[in-house]
Amino acid sequence: MAEAETVRRELHWLLDHIPESDVSTARKFLRSLVDPVALSLLTAPDDDEPETEHEKIATESARNEPRPGAPHEEVLREFGL
Repeated sequence: MAEAETVRRELHWLLDHIPESDVSTARKFLRSLVDPVALSLLTAPDDDEPETEHEKIATESARNEPRPGAPHEEVLREFGL
């Protein structure tokens, strides 16, 4: 058996034995190995700047917008149609 195949079998075994509580963390880690964007997100520093009043207002406004699945009539009404 080729070494790469042996390693892959071991990885599959390890994945099958990860505690349920750690599956999400393992997924993030594995994604970071194949996706540079995922790696950037995983290693990005926390946003430690306080939210400005403008950002708070914008966030609240966005949360009040129709969500996916909003009734068609509601969307038309919002645009005055």
